Amino acid sequence: MRDVPLDLARLMALDGTQAARLLHQVREAALAGERPPVAPRPVIDASWRRMLRLGLDPDQSAGGVPLEREELEHRRRTSPLGGAMRTLSESLGETADASQQIMVVTDDEGRVLWREGSLSVLRQANGVCLEEGAAWSEDATGTNAIGTALAVGGPVQVHGAEHFVHALHAWTCAAAPVRDPRDGRLLGVVNVSGPAAGFHPTTVALVSSIARLAESETRERHRRAVERLRSVAAPVLYRLGGRALVVDPYGWTAAVTGMPPVDRLSLPKSFRAGRVWLPSLGMCAVEPLPGGWLVQVDGERPVAQTPSRVVLDLSRPRRWSVAVSGSAGSWTQRLTPRHAELLYVLAVHREGRSAAELAGDVFGDSARTVTVRAEMSRVRRHLSGVLAHRPYRFSEEVDVEVVGPDDPADLLPHSTAPAVLSARRPPGP
Repeated sequence: MRDVPLDLARLMALDGTQAARLLHQVREAALAGERPPVAPRPVIDASWRRMLRLGLDPDQSAGGVPLEREELEHRRRTSPLGGAMRTLSESLGETADASQQIMVVTDDEGRVLWREGSLSVLRQANGVCLEEGAAWSEDATGTNAIGTALAVGGPVQVHGAEHFVHALHAWTCAAAPVRDPRDGRLLGVVNVSGPAAGFHPTTVALVSSIARLAESETRERHRRAVERLRSVAAPVLYRLGGRALVVDPYGWTAAVTGMPPVDRLSLPKSFRAGRVWLPSLGMCAVEPLPGGWLVQVDGERPVAQTPSRVVLDLSRPRRWSVAVSGSAGSWTQRLTPRHAELLYVLAVHREGRSAAELAGDVFGDSARTVTVRAEMSRVRRHLSGVLAHRPYRFSEEVDVEVVGPDDPADLLPHSTAPAVLSARRPPGP
């Protein structure tokens, strides 16, 4: 029986003391290179071997060094899982609370982004650094459900002494990865953790079903985004001849003209505005649209040019916008107050601004580069054809016009950005 791997159902048949003792014996023997009384589960054995090859110390603390608060907030804002948190909370958070456990959601690096559940267990979790911003990848915290699920790309349950790090032996956890249905990439992990006394082998099945629910939520949000892009694409394609299509940032087709429709266009990682070679279409002209790309195939018509004019309209209180004109026509995007500030600074400084300079211009603190990069990343999703970076700037070939209010004192009236405050003041004598 020694060669038959220990399974969770057999472990469940033992009382808590017996199960803990057996797991401890299996772990100690396996890590010492000796024959254990019962073979560890294959997924656990493989993880332990990885930890030994890494030289990880089983006596180290868990969680590593947490992220700075600003970086944590940036990751939360940019994580696609943020849109599914309400669903996750309603589906799993309440269950975890009732069963004296907590729900944990991480990014694709194993960094904890959100957690909720039993208050008493949350306090205990703080003691093992299972808290926001902590690192739970295998190379940081050893064998654990979060890190091992990321490593194997599938659901994993880790109980008691199956954890590589001693500090986690009083815990049980189950985790399942969540993948982006748009492109298949790993988004992060949904995990349930709690004291070892709350162990049950079916928890991993529950977490797996909730992870699929999160993927379904992401798929539905994507469908709505493509529908919105389709409404933008229709008038653009109506004006064009030849072969063209409009795709979202992941290559999914919103509309097509002059050619057979395809579900998805394979886009290179460095996809950008301008002339681009695509294996399935040949040489194409690419222009940005709100929420996607216009792709024109070289053929009967001349190649489209990149956008040539940008009008930043800051004349109306709280109705700021940016209009972009190109060979396919023009489109307008409403702006948030922060994005209006950033684009105003770049319009004034055509030579460009570094992240630190923009941080000083907008926040009065040149150290807030993480926030600036996050906000500029959002802006460039819609304006990548006219905005460059390193430094951030409007492209040289683009004509930029700022339409301000009649009275400079009314420029972005709610803004406290130093660059805006300076522009509101009348010039000295």
